[in-house]
Amino acid sequence: MSNLLAEQPITKTLEENYMPYAMSVIVSRAIPEIDGLKPSHRKLLYTMYKMGLLTGNRTKSANVVGQTMKLNPHGEGAIYETMVRLSRGYEALLHPLVDSKGNFGKHYSRDMAYAASRYTEVKLDPICAELFRDIDKDTVDFVDNYDNTLKEPTLLPVAFPNILVNPNQGIAVGMACSICSFNLAEICRAAAARIKYPSEPVTGLLKAPDFSTGGQIIVSHREMADIFTTGKGSFKIRSRYTFDKKNNCIEVTEIPYTTTVEAIIDKVAELVKDGRLREITDIRDETDLKGLKIAIDLRRGTDPDQLMKRLFKLTPLEDTFTCNFNVLIGGVPQVLGVGELLDEWTAFRTECIRRQLFYEMERKKERLHLLYGLRKILLDIDKAVRIVRETEEEAEVVPNLMIGFGIDEVQAEFVAEIKLRNLNKEYIIKKTEEIGALESDIRRIEDTLANRSKILAIIVEQLKEIEKKYGRPRRSEIIYEEDIEEYEPEDETPDYPVHVFLTKSGYFKKITPLSLRMSGEHKLREGDSIARAVETTNRAELLFFTDRQQVYKARACEFEDTKASVLGDYLPSKLSMDEGENVVAMCVTTDYSGHVLAVFENGKAAKVELASYKTKTNRKKLINAYSDKSPLVALIQLDGDMELVFTSSAGKMMLVNTAAISSKTTRNTQGVAVMTLRSKQTLQSVEPYAEGRFAKPHIYKTKTLPAAGRALSQQDRGVEQLALDQAGK
Repeated sequence: MSNLLAEQPITKTLEENYMPYAMSVIVSRAIPEIDGLKPSHRKLLYTMYKMGLLTGNRTKSANVVGQTMKLNPHGEGAIYETMVRLSRGYEALLHPLVDSKGNFGKHYSRDMAYAASRYTEVKLDPICAELFRDIDKDTVDFVDNYDNTLKEPTLLPVAFPNILVNPNQGIAVGMACSICSFNLAEICRAAAARIKYPSEPVTGLLKAPDFSTGGQIIVSHREMADIFTTGKGSFKIRSRYTFDKKNNCIEVTEIPYTTTVEAIIDKVAELVKDGRLREITDIRDETDLKGLKIAIDLRRGTDPDQLMKRLFKLTPLEDTFTCNFNVLIGGVPQVLGVGELLDEWTAFRTECIRRQLFYEMERKKERLHLLYGLRKILLDIDKAVRIVRETEEEAEVVPNLMIGFGIDEVQAEFVAEIKLRNLNKEYIIKKTEEIGALESDIRRIEDTLANRSKILAIIVEQLKEIEKKYGRPRRSEIIYEEDIEEYEPEDETPDYPVHVFLTKSGYFKKITPLSLRMSGEHKLREGDSIARAVETTNRAELLFFTDRQQVYKARACEFEDTKASVLGDYLPSKLSMDEGENVVAMCVTTDYSGHVLAVFENGKAAKVELASYKTKTNRKKLINAYSDKSPLVALIQLDGDMELVFTSSAGKMMLVNTAAISSKTTRNTQGVAVMTLRSKQTLQSVEPYAEGRFAKPHIYKTKTLPAAGRALSQQDRGVEQLALDQAGK
């Protein structure tokens, strides 16, 4: 039988096969919901809740893992790893949800492995009471588990904004989330204030995140405002340390949440090996039962604060936390700011309390209905006893009570179940005294349900209780960006005067003044000539512009000192340029002051600040260095304004001062029109004006740009011919 191949459009394959998987990962695995939990967290915690682990003694972790598989059939390894991350021992959460005993590893250690589930014990942390508050009062929806044998909650009715209290990170398909943690007390106060004053900006309610690993949060007002408003952005966390004078060592006791002890030690050791940190003699991990500690031994005379500034710059002792507050709201992933998250949580919690109150009201109404029937019995207990005694069949007792006292079946059933010993006035009077209290409670609940502000007041009161009961001081210290003295690396490059030369064929030479004086003529390839010569220093930066609108950056110190008698370095090879790419100009600078003037065949000129080519990172290549709309005629570095001679293909000339050309901010700008050209005419050349070139230079100047220029005067033709004759002799 031959194999049959069926063609299927790729769009249909993606839609039918890939999209369900992608949606499953997004909705059911990687992105947390408004209760701050992913499905794996929720299933584990709910299992522990149903096992009675909110109170009582701990149980073996393996026991919990086995029970959780009834809700989460992903294997014991995945379930136990989820439990580890929620545990007190792992120290990943500001407020751990699992009270653990045994070795659970550490969040800040890459190599410290957790013990197997058969060796460790767990129970729910007391704060979980606020995660499950009133869950048995219909506060949230329940759904069937994967095999329809159990019910599990779709969300937990968390009584505080857990989504912002504990950190959460996940990678889905095409999206991810990264939520930092905030101090519980601060979040409770912010949520309460947001309820009372909805228009209050959240930046005025919260200062900065807080992490279980402590450290120092570097606060930039602009960056924090972006995170609080949009839910996206980043901020830096740096380690905290002390200096032990006695042992001449730095002791790091808190590190950024995003790194590990091993990553820090490996990076420092690498820098020491490379000779970039000569001040350090040894680095050790001295973490013990007291907590984290990295010891860094110093050479005598080393300034610890200056060294730490360098370490913050060069190692993960200072790291960046990138925020992406991506949360599932009603099954739809949304990136929300802190204020919007608090609003969504408030709306969710409002619905939880509304459902709880409605549940309690219905139970009270049911109880009240029974007591109304009991009150009718109070009028004639003897009659009730007589009806029961005189009824021949048991099945007729309830109908006869209904007829005898005018009550419904539920009330009659309740009366019929009363024990004989309770058929006395005292018992019945005590029970019916509840009627007034129940009626009052029902009216109060109905009034609360009809008034949203009263429900919000309940939320605020609960937040205050939680803040008082579970709130703790901040672990992460807040420092402001403007108060930090940044480390400025010292340039160890030797500085001395040099002459640099660029030839038209793309060769480069760097020669010291002494060597240049002792040399003869430059050695050049046949037909080559010096295009530019500049007197500068060994620390100068060099910008090589190419015919592909690119600029390659280098430093003079990266080239060997040479002599005039050698060809020099061939730049396309030295700078790894693209195949067939050639250098057209060179700019030399030490401070990126001045401008670059690019002049094109269409008569336009672009004057751009040299500072626009400066980059914070050490990038060696920049694209879009100048416009590609018209062929380049000349590219000139301007340290100050100067006069240039523009010559067209029609032989017309114009004298232009660069001060008349306005500066642009974009590197690849087309510039402004300088010389007006007729059809098929082009700008032929641009050269610096040499004093004496024109007999009457003023006749070539113009008051406005663009201008057409003028032909050489008879007198200037003679001057130019004389100059050519002298050059030819």
